[in-house]
Amino acid sequence: MRDAETPASAHRARPTMPPSRPKEETARLGDEIYERDIRPQVEEKHFGEVVAIDVDSGSWAIGEDEIAATDRLHTQCPDAYDVWCLRVGYRALYSFGGGSLRKAE
Repeated sequence: MRDAETPASAHRARPTMPPSRPKEETARLGDEIYERDIRPQVEEKHFGEVVAIDVDSGSWAIGEDEIAATDRLHTQCPDAYDVWCLRVGYRALYSFGGGSLRKAE
């Protein structure tokens, strides 16, 4: 845990290199890994939480929000550069506007 005086950004592991692939490729790979390996494990008990996926290794971590999930992932995989985040049970991580983001059953 961090103390109230220290900003959260001081505690997060930061990748030192830029992502190695285009964003669209990271998104496609992240969605594939989520559907194939992660969704069955998390959808029932972690609805609404965020999953961060290292698309190179397939490692993943879950948290209340994007920062918590990526912090946990970087603790496991400090060299994770191409990371894809998504919200369990939803079509998108964030929304703008009034439409529902819940996935159709």
